[in-house]
Amino acid sequence: MKLPVILALDTKDLTQASEWIEASIDSIDHFKIGLEFYLKHGRVGIEQLRQKNDFNLFLDLKLHDIPNTVKGAVEAVSSLSPKFLSVHASGGSKMISAAKAALPNGSITAITVLTSFSEEDFSRLGMAGSISETAKNWGSISLAAGATSLVCSPFEVSQLRSIAGSAILITPGVRVEGDDVGDQARVMSPKSALAAGANFVVIGRSITGEWDGTDKKMRKKIELIAKSLE
Repeated sequence: MKLPVILALDTKDLTQASEWIEASIDSIDHFKIGLEFYLKHGRVGIEQLRQKNDFNLFLDLKLHDIPNTVKGAVEAVSSLSPKFLSVHASGGSKMISAAKAALPNGSITAITVLTSFSEEDFSRLGMAGSISETAKNWGSISLAAGATSLVCSPFEVSQLRSIAGSAILITPGVRVEGDDVGDQARVMSPKSALAAGANFVVIGRSITGEWDGTDKKMRKKIELIAKSLE
C-alpha cells in the first residue's frame, strides 16, 4: 500500500525530478508539480516524467484570475489528466465553477489560506477574520462551487473535515521531528495531520533534501516517515 503522501517536486531540473520520482515510487504514487517546474518545462516536461514512471499528478498551478481566463487555462492543461489541479479559493465561486466545468474528470483543488501565513501576516492584508474562520468560509464556498478537494494547513483540517463530507483534504506544512520548518508558519507532524482528518500530506524538502546524488538517504527518510505513521 502506498503512503498517504504527495511528494512535492520543487525543482527546475527535469533530471532531478525524474530521479526523485524513481527514488520514491515504491512508496509514493502522488507527485506535486508546481510553478517552478511547470514554467520551465511545461506539459512536455510532465510527459517526459511520465514516460519513465506513471503517477498521479497534482498540478499545483494555484490559478487565480477571472472565470473565463481560468477556464481557458484549465482547458489548456486538461489533457495532462491531473488528478488534482489547484486554484485559489479566494478567486470565488464563479471562478471555481468555471474551472470545474473545464476539468470534468479531475479534482479542482481549492487552496484556502497558504501555510506560510501567520495570523499577523494575514491581518496585515486587511482580512477581518482569523485564518481559521477564513479557511472554513472559503472551503465551504469552494465545495459548493464544485471543488472536490481542499488544501489547508494541519491546524484547519479538523474543522474543514466537519464540512467537507467526502471531499479530499490535502495538508502541506507538515514536518517530522528534527526537520527545518523553512518558510512554513503553521506546521504539524504527518501523523497528527492525518489523524485530524487529512487524506494526504504534502512533503517536499523533508524528503528531497536527503538526495545526495544517490537515493539511499532519501529512501531511508521515506521509511522513517512510514514508521512515524504506524
